[in-house]
Amino acid sequence: MPYTSAAAERSTAELADRDGPSNGSWWALTVADADDSSVLGDLALKLESHGRAATIGYTFAREHWGQGYATEALEGFLDWLLDELDVMRVSATIHPDNLRSAKVLERCGFEFEGRIRNTYWDAGTYVDDWSYGLTPAIRDAWSGRPTHRPDLVELVEPYPVGLRHVLDLRPHQSQDHFVAPIAASLSQVAVPPFADGFGADPTDPRVVPWPRIVHADGLPVGFVMMEEPTENSPDAYLWRLTVDRRHQGRGIGWQVLEQVAAQAREWGAPSLLVSWVPGYGSPAPLYERFGFVPTGEVDDGEIVARLPLSP
Repeated sequence: MPYTSAAAERSTAELADRDGPSNGSWWALTVADADDSSVLGDLALKLESHGRAATIGYTFAREHWGQGYATEALEGFLDWLLDELDVMRVSATIHPDNLRSAKVLERCGFEFEGRIRNTYWDAGTYVDDWSYGLTPAIRDAWSGRPTHRPDLVELVEPYPVGLRHVLDLRPHQSQDHFVAPIAASLSQVAVPPFADGFGADPTDPRVVPWPRIVHADGLPVGFVMMEEPTENSPDAYLWRLTVDRRHQGRGIGWQVLEQVAAQAREWGAPSLLVSWVPGYGSPAPLYERFGFVPTGEVDDGEIVARLPLSP
């Protein structure tokens, strides 16, 4: 760095001379609008292992972000790689801060495989990568996941049978920093924190957790936990809510919010509180559409919001 215009021109000329992908070399495709042929971005491909493995990349102009172009282009690209070229594994790596790119991979069914430490040197420091992978079996499982709105969403008290499967539920990696793992939440059920936080006076009362497994048409798909109201804290608090990545987009979160709000009313709570970490991909849009209004308070970096509960 800096990457010069001359270097870009040489690379473009080399790519333009290639008729198609070849093992061990990078190749690129231009992504254009089907109506007016305006260039939106590109897709990059490197085949390895005699064409059985592929590493992919993509770049889209900033003015075209957030419109679904990258997802649509990558889905078509994957169809070609897996169905026509019989590629058995597709890999991609991204910078952990590039959550928009992570969401593109996740929408196409890629699974997060781990964090690669000190991948490359940039601007005077080592930078990590997130590694994602996709195989034909993973793509088939993703394509076959339920996408319809469930007929029945239930909040079920945790029980030992099947708990192992519940612990495997998780959001997308790009959402991981917005919600604690289910195992961590269940540990707080076993040892609830003090009402004023960890490290408070041991004589202070502990919070009262209300954990439930989210079932959709009889299958565990998520987890929700509230803090029951007490004499000193009359509001109910929505402590945790996660829907497994394979079941997002089905309207399950909304139905869970309806049920926890009804439970809070049954307890006699005047309002239901929630908090979230701000940032791209946070659950803020869901909560605000449901009626939660930020109070202006920030608790440990999280925005606090309130839902008034009418009798």
